[in-house]
Parts: sequence; structure tokens; C-alpha cells
Amino acid sequence: MLLQVYRLVYNTAALNIFYGIIATFIFWKIVEMYKMKLLSIVISAFFKGGFLALIILFQPEIRKFLLIVGSRIFFKKFVFSLFEKSEVTSSVKTETIDSIVKACAIFSGDKTGGLIVIQLHQDLKEFIQNGDEMDAKINIPILESIFYKNSPLHDGAVVVRKNKIVRTRAILPVSYNKEIPSRLGLRHRAAIGLSEKTDAICLVISEETGYISYIKDQNRTVITNINHLKMKLEEDLL
Repeated sequence: MLLQVYRLVYNTAALNIFYGIIATFIFWKIVEMYKMKLLSIVISAFFKGGFLALIILFQPEIRKFLLIVGSRIFFKKFVFSLFEKSEVTSSVKTETIDSIVKACAIFSGDKTGGLIVIQLHQDLKEFIQNGDEMDAKINIPILESIFYKNSPLHDGAVVVRKNKIVRTRAILPVSYNKEIPSRLGLRHRAAIGLSEKTDAICLVISEETGYISYIKDQNRTVITNINHLKMKLEEDLL
């Protein structure tokens, strides 16, 4: 739970605001210690209305936190996972991972841009409501046909749930985090944006460099070896 709260405020203005509140509180106590009455009254008035101010200042982070607590990820990770392995991840087959890995290797080799989203515990419907619905078993030919440069399905993301492609041409929420390197394009920002709000895994293949990025929990890992990609997927899905 504390880790989820930290992820919500990490690299956002909320963390700086929190530090500012602590600094102001310490300054207030120093003012009271030196009996500076007028300044003490002004700061005291600020803290008396502080609860409402906090709600206003932290509104985006509070909303994200409540979404996490209200979603299935909270119960599965912190309650059900104590007794049994998650139904979503345990149902992913090894052949599904192999197909994704081999397709990514092909895309990387010929610099075909792509964005694959793999749903874990948290339902993505609230964050991805556009695109075209699909119900297709994952294999290399279908992924190649979707991300073929002249394909009408090429733009946007492919969404994978369990062992099937459930959506194509999906538009993801873009991250506006200023810490993201400017060299990263819209696909990377969209993948990071979704990882800020959900526990999904996002795989981005750059059409400029051919590099594969593994994005989860706002962390981006550049895959230098295709076996590394397979290892990470098996670690998170099996």
C-alpha cells in the first residue's frame, strides 16, 4: 500500500508540495518559539484551512489512489494473493509469451514500430475505451499483420488479456512527466502514461532505433537481449 502511494507522487509536483508543507510547518514552529505573534497567526490560519487545501492540491493523486483501492488489483494483490496465485497471470501460457517475444524480435530487427499492452490484475477498460475490439489467439502472423506499416490497425496499441488480443488501435493516456527524455516519442509516453495508472506491462518497439522497451510501474527497461525480454515476461506472467 505504501509503495502504491509512493508511486503516485514520485516524479510529480505533489512530492514538492508535500515537502513545502513540511517546511512551512517547521517554519511555523520556529515562529511560535520566537513569539512572532502576527506571523504565527497568518501561518496558523493557513493550516486551519489546510485539509481543504490538501484536497485541492492533491486532487489528481487522490483520484488515482482511490481508483487503485477500488479496483481488483488492490484485493488480488493484498488479500487473495495471500492464499492463491492470481487467476489472470497464472492462465497465461508459455506459447503466448514465446509468440510475443518472437514477434518483438522480428519488429526490432526490421525497425517496425509497435506497442503491445499486456493486462495483469487491473481491468484496463476505464483507461482504454477506444480502438477496435478483437477476440484472436496470439500468434506471430497476426501480430505481424497488425503492425505491418501499411495496415489500418498499425496505429495505436494492441491489448492482450490472458492469451488473446482483445483490442487493436487502442489509444493510451499519455504521460506528461517532465522527467521522460525528450528523445522518446509518443508510443513511449503513452506506455508510461498507462503504467502510471495501472499495473499493465507495455512493450514498445521503436521504429527509429529498433530498441525494445519494457515498461511497468513507470519503470522503463531497454531490452538488450531478446532472452532478457522472455525472462522478464515469464517472471511477471507465469
